[in-house]
Amino acid sequence: MAKNSKPENNMNDNEQKSNLVGYVRRSNAGGAIKVSINSDAFSDCETYVTSDGQEYVPLVISLNALNKVLNGERVVTTISQILD
Repeated sequence: MAKNSKPENNMNDNEQKSNLVGYVRRSNAGGAIKVSINSDAFSDCETYVTSDGQEYVPLVISLNALNKVLNGERVVTTISQILD
C-alpha cells in the first residue's frame, strides 16, 4: 500500500445500523410463526407516537429471510430496529 493512501471504510454507504431485538422461526408443527423478543432490547427501542396518541415500536424483518424460514431453507431470522 502506498504511504499516502487512505484506509478503506468497511461500511458501505447504503448499509444501515440496526439493533437486534429478537428472532422469528417456524413452530415445530410448521403451522405458525414463533416470535421471540428480548425484553431488554425491546425496552431500549425507539418509539413513535401516532396522531391518536398510540405509541409504537417500528421493527423490521427481512422479507427474503422470512421466506427462507417459511420454505424451510433457514431455521431462524432476526427482528431488528433500524437506527438513524
